Amino acid sequence: MSDDIYSHDDARAVYRVIKDLKLFEGQYFILPEGLAIDANKAEDRPLLDDNNELRVSDSEKTRHNQDGISDFLEIDAFREKICGCLNCELGNTRRNFVFGSGCHDADIMFVGEAPGEEEDRTGEPFVGPAGELLNKIIQAMHLSRNDVYVCNILKCRPPNNRDPRNAEIENCEPYLVRQIELIRPRVICALGRFAAQTLLRSNESMGRLRLATHSYKGIPVVATYHPAALLRNPQWKRPTWEDMKKVRRLCDGVEL
Repeated sequence: MSDDIYSHDDARAVYRVIKDLKLFEGQYFILPEGLAIDANKAEDRPLLDDNNELRVSDSEKTRHNQDGISDFLEIDAFREKICGCLNCELGNTRRNFVFGSGCHDADIMFVGEAPGEEEDRTGEPFVGPAGELLNKIIQAMHLSRNDVYVCNILKCRPPNNRDPRNAEIENCEPYLVRQIELIRPRVICALGRFAAQTLLRSNESMGRLRLATHSYKGIPVVATYHPAALLRNPQWKRPTWEDMKKVRRLCDGVEL
């Protein structure tokens, strides 16, 4: 048998499979310590610095800082304008209005369903167990929460974490539309059925939505399972990771 029966591309494909297995065999997509840096060195792609964060040049940092000031002021003013909203009954039962958090000119925007108990308590999106899982997924994408923007369709918690009602979505959706206009993401990742169906005006199941190509006002949309669903159904981790690889690829062409 010839020694060169396997091409360089074959070796890279095998390497990617092994790396994916390491991601999925670890709890909640956790990368073993040092894996992300070693993986990029192995592929001659120094994407990450010594802190395991995406490398950014000094010129990019300067441009980001200059552009980010106006972005921050505009979206912060919008948050202040709407945070006292009482357009639906949820305004009377919430503890905190949960606007959103992250980079104000993020290339990737994650949109979930609604705040839960921990989010309602803190006023921040995705801070409970599902939020911890989302953080780990983002880290596996070689990014951090500071690189992306995270928000929900609803800004107030439905009592007992019940499903959002149509009237509540209709009242809150204009806020999300404005957030998308201000953030101007390159890619939107819809987390869960309610987020995907709302953005895409669809009644299709998540299984069907995640396999199709979508856009929202010209922005590519990737639909995937909500992190809370992954906590209950770990068998969905692998398809979700395929979706995250698609998000990163659509955003900046990086192959995870």
